[in-house]
Amino acid sequence: MIEIRNGFLAVAILLFGAAMPASAETAEDLRQYVDRNTQALVDQLNAEKGLYEEDPEAFYANMEEELTDFVDFRRIAARVMGRYARQTTPEQRDEFVAKFKRSLFDSYAQALVTAEEFEISVKQADIYPQNDSRASVQMEVITASGNRYPVTYSMYKTDDGRWLMENVIVEGVNIGLAFRDRFSQEMEKQRGEIQAVIDGWGDAIKSLNLEQDAGNS
Repeated sequence: MIEIRNGFLAVAILLFGAAMPASAETAEDLRQYVDRNTQALVDQLNAEKGLYEEDPEAFYANMEEELTDFVDFRRIAARVMGRYARQTTPEQRDEFVAKFKRSLFDSYAQALVTAEEFEISVKQADIYPQNDSRASVQMEVITASGNRYPVTYSMYKTDDGRWLMENVIVEGVNIGLAFRDRFSQEMEKQRGEIQAVIDGWGDAIKSLNLEQDAGNS
């Protein structure tokens, strides 16, 4: 269970901020678009196994090119820093965005070589009646051994009509909160030295115990 969870976490996280078309005005439009893009990402994961194993730097460059225009890493990184973002300089924020992005790419790369094979079923999308600029998409990860794990994408609509992903929950683990909690823990550990937290972010994420964080979701 841990391997498939961690492997899919990397895939799901890299879909944060994926731009949805303005034409996705109904819940079914949204479900179909997420389904198409999710299946394409799974196919990409399988296709890129060889690239990562043969040339890791080429893999990272490829991921950078493909995802930069579709994932708002700066927004996500700012949410991870939370209230501590106000303590950073513009240079430190830029550095953390770069570190955060690389940590996700590293996780994605590990998923290529460690995750059990799986398929994804996009069940339904719900646009909230009380706020039609917010939505959730319910999915299920099905492993080769038949295990099933629920996944929920939280989404919002921008002023220009695009749907963007802002969070993901895997088996009850709120990933955004898990990362933000880890950043706060590292700030305490480093006695408020935010540069030290930025410098060590990659190692902090590697040791993130999502099983324990599930209780805080």
